[in-house]
Amino acid sequence: MGRIAYGTDPAQFGELTRPAGTARGVAVVVHGGFWKPEYGIEYARPLVPSLAASGWAVWAVEYRRGTGAADTLADVRAALEARPRDPGPVVGIGHSAGGHLVTWAAAGGGLTHVVAQAGVLDLRTAYRLGLGGGAVEAFLGHPPGPADAGVDPIRQVPLKVPVWCVHGREDDVVPIGQSRSYVDAARAAGATATLVEVEGDHFAVIDPDSEAWSSTLAILDGLPAAAPAGQDPNDAS
Repeated sequence: MGRIAYGTDPAQFGELTRPAGTARGVAVVVHGGFWKPEYGIEYARPLVPSLAASGWAVWAVEYRRGTGAADTLADVRAALEARPRDPGPVVGIGHSAGGHLVTWAAAGGGLTHVVAQAGVLDLRTAYRLGLGGGAVEAFLGHPPGPADAGVDPIRQVPLKVPVWCVHGREDDVVPIGQSRSYVDAARAAGATATLVEVEGDHFAVIDPDSEAWSSTLAILDGLPAAAPAGQDPNDAS
């Protein structure tokens, strides 16, 4: 595993882990934690060995938290641009707030597929439900409104890349309705989106020993060995 800085702030770095042999693509792993500073890359690290063993070059991303949405979003974009340039798919895998971040990032290019694990994908509903103890308002700096459509995944549909929403039915931290609503909205807008309901709570989807995590690996195993026609995974613009 190699740590690579993509900026000058201590939180602006990624950890690159390569598989044995040629990588089948790049997995960009973005941790969750409701965009709060007390939750960091340690929530992404347990998934890395499993992904590398499955043949993926793994780019686990750290980013600034607690300093405002503009900093966090800029860091995720910069980290995505700094990813390794291996051939094949570039899959954004994000848990909770990380699911929000990879789905948001996909609208700007650089990803060929998205797997949102228990993602916060509807900021207005998340705000109304008080998820994360007011985490959405703290992240944005205000209650979500019309001006925030560009950072709210459910209002960014349709995306040009497929999205899988993997969510535990017993999740009481980010209710499964977040994923159900997103998939419904994405499909209605003509996008490719799939809901994968699994057994377990909020953290089952990032437990590498769980059946819920196996669902994510199954999605990755089904991806093509190269980027879809007309898409260049090394073009982050």
